[in-house]
Amino acid sequence: MLIMALVLSVSLLLHLGLVSGLQQRSAQTRMYNEFRSELAQGTAPIGPADADGVELADGTPVAYMEIRAIGLETIVAEGTSAEVLFDGPGHRRDTQLPGQVGSTVLFGRASTYGGPFDDLGDLRVDDRIVVTTGQGTFEYAVIGVRRAGDPLPPAAPAGGSRLMLVTADGSPFLSSGVLRVDADLVGQAVVGDARAISAAALGEHERAMGNQTDTVWALALWMQALTVLSVLAIWAWTRWGRAQAWIVFTPPLTLVGISASAEIAKLLPNLT
Repeated sequence: MLIMALVLSVSLLLHLGLVSGLQQRSAQTRMYNEFRSELAQGTAPIGPADADGVELADGTPVAYMEIRAIGLETIVAEGTSAEVLFDGPGHRRDTQLPGQVGSTVLFGRASTYGGPFDDLGDLRVDDRIVVTTGQGTFEYAVIGVRRAGDPLPPAAPAGGSRLMLVTADGSPFLSSGVLRVDADLVGQAVVGDARAISAAALGEHERAMGNQTDTVWALALWMQALTVLSVLAIWAWTRWGRAQAWIVFTPPLTLVGISASAEIAKLLPNLT
């Protein structure tokens, strides 16, 4: 039990503090290349389905966003589950894509997996947010930053487009609420397809501070593997000696521990 507790605690800290950031940067590079190619070919998504009418899979790149005031450049993917937000900001599926008439909501993590939205609270009124989609490039002007209890912004103008960026508020890794940044489109909005899912049908795991429990079975399997390795490590300790046991079992224990930590991370709030 002590070995399992040690492996899980160390690997979770290692995963959230280091590995998750590397994973996010790798995913961003992959999605950037994919999205750039789709823009060049004119096949980038402009609605809830692709050119063949197939609903976009979670994690599909749908936009590229720049916020120069906080030095942010990132690809936005479809979906807001914890797993999607491992790779960067996500687009809430019941809202329009950026630049389209209506409201757009984007979620992003504040601390883990690169913390792309960690500086949202530093934005000021009139700071610009530039978003590129398959329908063009759109510039938004920030109209306010709000936290729990703050008044709602005035209604968006008819035929306009409003963007809301959402992340966790509070200290790193210890969120105390939700922070939202509202911005209005500067210029003309474009028409987009109706969304394939309503707000009422959106899963709880895709809402702000939701967690993902559909892969708990994977965590159970990794925990079983960790249990087996721990027992074998104890056996090797008594038969081979302490140093030999650690040399042999440290790599597999680390691998299994980090894999289990990735599953544990899905159970944490999706905005942290």
